[in-house]
Amino acid sequence: MKTRITELFGIQYPVILSGMSWVSTPELVAAVSEAGGLGILATGTLTLAQVREGIRRIRELTDKPFGANVTLYFPGAERNAEILIEEQVPVVNYAMGKGDKICEAVHAYGGKVVATVTNAKHALAAQKAGADALIVTGHEAAGHGGRVTSLVLVPSIVDQVEIPVIAAGGFADHRGFQAALALGAEGISMGTRFMASVESPVPQVLKDKASQARVDQTLYSPKIDGIHARMMVSPGSKRLASRPLNPLNALLKSRRIAEMMGFSWPKLAAGIMLSGPENAFRMARMALGFEAFERGMIDGDLDRGVLPLGQVAGLIHETLPVADIIRGVVGEDPR
Repeated sequence: MKTRITELFGIQYPVILSGMSWVSTPELVAAVSEAGGLGILATGTLTLAQVREGIRRIRELTDKPFGANVTLYFPGAERNAEILIEEQVPVVNYAMGKGDKICEAVHAYGGKVVATVTNAKHALAAQKAGADALIVTGHEAAGHGGRVTSLVLVPSIVDQVEIPVIAAGGFADHRGFQAALALGAEGISMGTRFMASVESPVPQVLKDKASQARVDQTLYSPKIDGIHARMMVSPGSKRLASRPLNPLNALLKSRRIAEMMGFSWPKLAAGIMLSGPENAFRMARMALGFEAFERGMIDGDLDRGVLPLGQVAGLIHETLPVADIIRGVVGEDPR
């Protein structure tokens, strides 16, 4: 199968693993790349040493192309980007920030850059900055999807850019893959479907819950981590979405995040406060959301934690190996 995406990345199938924090580990990344897709390592919750170790671990597991992401909204993202560039990661995926410097540095060693966007303004800015492709994320997606559904968002952006588009949000099977191509995309990115795979590190109890979820059992709120995000409906997510922000509690939670990621907590806190009240409130919610993500995605505790989940979970009914998922999606082994 050939599209501009397979040719750009040198992969067999135009199927991409979303870079999901705590989920897109080196093992899952390598499994997707080995199966002919493109795995993307999530770096947002990793220390600099862990980012470097993760990249080297992927290279031990596969010699196929792979990528890694940086969410420029997160503290420390620019430092992570420097590691990706030093390690010459084949594909760098950035989101929520300006990517011109990343594009210049990655292109200097022959790598490719993909920008994740949720609207036409950011898509055009990414193209101008030098991105080689776009991941266009619709409203259906887990985590930080846009406000417009993929059915409308993808073709609207395809019509405005010259670089290839990868559709994200609402894709999990062969029907969705064919629909994405019909909309003008040249590949798809999947998070929820790969989260519910055999190789995913997510506790099996959560994979089972995802497979049992209906399409309407998610909530979309800015109160989980400061930006509109989609989660599974659970006691933990409902509590966070309805509870008023406690700035003091958030400040205390941010200390643990700083320590875990190798930051000076006073320096981090000062930087957040100086960034303005709007950003400070977003960061405060992120601190609370960070702990909830950990409890949900690592411990499997949805009474106190949360699980990012796309609406497409309602179309997923079993946990499968990554290779079977990809073959089914592209139509070689439909399920």
